[in-house]
Amino acid sequence: MYTNDDASSQSREALLEKHASLVKRIAYHLIARLPHTVEVDDLIQAGMIGLLDASQQYNASQGASFETYAGIRIRGSMLDEIRRNDWAPRSVHRKAREISAVMHEIEQQQGRHAKDKEIATALGISVDEYHQQLFDSAGHQVFSLSEFSDNDETQAKPISNVLSGPVEELQSTGFKAALANAISTLPERECLMMGLYYNEELNLKEIGEVLGVSESRVSQIHSQTIIRLRSKLCDWLN
Repeated sequence: MYTNDDASSQSREALLEKHASLVKRIAYHLIARLPHTVEVDDLIQAGMIGLLDASQQYNASQGASFETYAGIRIRGSMLDEIRRNDWAPRSVHRKAREISAVMHEIEQQQGRHAKDKEIATALGISVDEYHQQLFDSAGHQVFSLSEFSDNDETQAKPISNVLSGPVEELQSTGFKAALANAISTLPERECLMMGLYYNEELNLKEIGEVLGVSESRVSQIHSQTIIRLRSKLCDWLN
């Protein structure tokens, strides 16, 4: 006897099979800025769990496409996996915070973007050492941007859920406006890099070809950009 549960199960299996490639695409997009100690298979496994969850929670009547909704749940599940197995030692987190604080102070004093040499001097290190710190923190920054975006795990709930009240919605709207303004005031190359990475979804090597720099330099620029955004939004984040 064929039941509604059977039909639902087959429909869910069809969704999983159809969107398995989405899991891999998101996993390889994330792995490009993670250290070699992170296995792409672990991200894919976590992403499949997110996809399964999305297939169970999705409500088509809410208006969003399944792919859009699933993408949020998949990415959120992968970021959870990264957080649970955070590879970065405390020193990396500390140095990223120090860079952000110095960058914020210089930009407040000078009224312009802080330059690499200025930041390095304020930190008491060479420019090469500063670039190395950016490179070391590059993987850590993978989930820092999620604090700024709609892809955070707090957004990866069933679409029908009411996530916040009027005050929280107002704060969220204000923060998004502040983020959009912060991104628009980034140095031209950093703004271009953000657009290529997050909107066009190019990988680091492809972005390097556009910018005329090495893949490792793109990783440093990405890390520096996230830290710069944190410094611009410190009042919100603190």
